[in-house]
Amino acid sequence: MRRVTDARTTAQSPSIPFDDGATSDAAPDREELTWELFGRAERELAAQIVASGWVPDLIIAIARGGLIPAGAIGYAIGIKAMGAVNVEFYTGVGQTLEEPVVLPPLMDASDLPGKKVLVVDDVADSGKTLKMVMELLQHQGLDLGGETVTVDARSAVIYRKPRSIFEPDYCWRVTDKWINFPWSVLPVITPSSLDQEGTDQLDARMGR
Repeated sequence: MRRVTDARTTAQSPSIPFDDGATSDAAPDREELTWELFGRAERELAAQIVASGWVPDLIIAIARGGLIPAGAIGYAIGIKAMGAVNVEFYTGVGQTLEEPVVLPPLMDASDLPGKKVLVVDDVADSGKTLKMVMELLQHQGLDLGGETVTVDARSAVIYRKPRSIFEPDYCWRVTDKWINFPWSVLPVITPSSLDQEGTDQLDARMGR
């Protein structure tokens, strides 16, 4: 993706610790995506893409949430060309910036194919992040080795919220609940938590 000169790329995000819901009791009624269910979801989502007759040359993940789904879809449909764009929007449970912000480092697509681009995220919640990335691709295209090419960009998510202002091309499930993803459901590991985690694991092995 070409370097973005919009002011949003240089905006300073607030220094609020990120909490995606794994470490708080907010929004207790949740959609639970287990690792096993994720395996089924990504296969069914990949099948949707192949069944549509449109197969991408390049998959771009929206980091961080889209990284694992994008990799899984890449394996499922046999696409090795992968990239990522880092976007910040959520700063906590139900807390967002006014608009999504593209963060450095910016993706270098100079060595990647880019005629058909699939953008992958875990969820289209407000839809603002996905909408922004898709508009950047559609308006600016990709800079491939100094040549800017217009791309045929489509989007895929595991979940879409009914309130989303953007309709992804491919979606596995629609829910209005806060979602527990298997890669973020546990609290963040910190130096102070390591000793306790080691104790908990020992207790589990000994059946205590």
